[in-house]
Amino acid sequence: MKELTPRKIVKELDKYIIGQNSAKKAVAIALRNRWRRQQIEGKMKDEIMPNNIIMIGSTGVGKTEIARRLASLSSAPFIKVEASKFTEVGYVGRDVESMIRDLMDTSVAMVEQEKYKEVLELAERLGNERILDILYPDEQRNNPEVSKNLKDRHKRTRQRMREKLEKGEFEGKIIEIEINDEPNIGMHVFGPSGMEDIGMNIKDMISSSLPKTKRTKKMSVAEAREVLIQTEAAKLIDHDEVVRVAKEKIENSGIIFLDEIDKVVGNNGGLGPDVSREGVQRDLLPIVEGSNVNTKHGVISTDHILFIAAGAFHVSTPSDMIPELQGRFPIRVEMNKLTTDDFVKILTHPRSALIKQYTALLSAENVELEFNNASIREIAQTASKVNSKMENIGARRLHTIMTTLLEKPLFEQPKKGDKKIRITAKAVKESLDGILEDQDLSRYIL
Repeated sequence: MKELTPRKIVKELDKYIIGQNSAKKAVAIALRNRWRRQQIEGKMKDEIMPNNIIMIGSTGVGKTEIARRLASLSSAPFIKVEASKFTEVGYVGRDVESMIRDLMDTSVAMVEQEKYKEVLELAERLGNERILDILYPDEQRNNPEVSKNLKDRHKRTRQRMREKLEKGEFEGKIIEIEINDEPNIGMHVFGPSGMEDIGMNIKDMISSSLPKTKRTKKMSVAEAREVLIQTEAAKLIDHDEVVRVAKEKIENSGIIFLDEIDKVVGNNGGLGPDVSREGVQRDLLPIVEGSNVNTKHGVISTDHILFIAAGAFHVSTPSDMIPELQGRFPIRVEMNKLTTDDFVKILTHPRSALIKQYTALLSAENVELEFNNASIREIAQTASKVNSKMENIGARRLHTIMTTLLEKPLFEQPKKGDKKIRITAKAVKESLDGILEDQDLSRYIL
């Protein structure tokens, strides 16, 4: 994190997201401030609260992608949740605290993966020793009556077997190993309404109290090694340490992306079918402000979790949110609408650009896909045109256009003698003009 300055963060985000410089700067500063806070000692460290961000813009302009890439850069525990999934306490649906429990589960999984990498080398050695015990068992190891010469000979033979095993000479050999069977709970435990996690915790408690059964299974040495490495690694990893590190990661580096925040902003005065909307905002408030949430791994403090909210706000505005919640999102960023030039860059510049994706897909059939500059410009102009005529779905429009444009080659390949497909501006027009002219048809296809 020390090397990730705000400028470097923006530079990394530029590899995947076109435009939206103000949003990138805002999240880069917020991320760097997490690291800066960690360097402060004393009581001041606890006083510095994260500046939560709300991103305002139509769908497909890069809101989710910015948050996702940001979490990937910092290796921080991250989850994306839709605010519309939550309901006010007392209504059927998910309660807002469940997102903290989900974030904790994500963090535990991340730390377990990190710890697994640390013990992998030792787990591989132990796994190989267990395979060696099956291939060449030493039944006389602890027998005092066996002579030293016999033990030494056995040891030399075992070493030769170990060398052969490491060279991969036994990979296809079938052996029999003993594996643990997790107890299967053939029922669903329901928790109280809005507290479905309690039901899951009860189920975990029941399964952990039941005895684990063992069974033997035949498999190749290569397959057995994978199973035994996993088993040995699980024994080497300290679960209490995993939970402690995961908890620390969440409380200091956790990021929650609250999508569709505008869907819980209603202006109906608390009447009608959306009566719980304002209630969701009130339930979100203590989580965003900072509170303690019970999870199956312990109590989590949300004081320093960074919340990034996003919404299109077509029928409402951020000022329609309850004032207390507005105050908890001091940084507001307006996302720019994508232009034709932006679409050209989206198609070509990012590491995972759409044209690169489709080129890679067809290369699996040994077919080279080639776009010239004119065809890329034509695709971008078509996307802009359709977005202006219908619902503006941003860069997602490019997916529908590219799928329609490449439907024929994707269906027909592999085709004998076809090694190169050139997409020209003329081909783009011929494929899409008929659909564009028929408004009813374009509504469904593009």
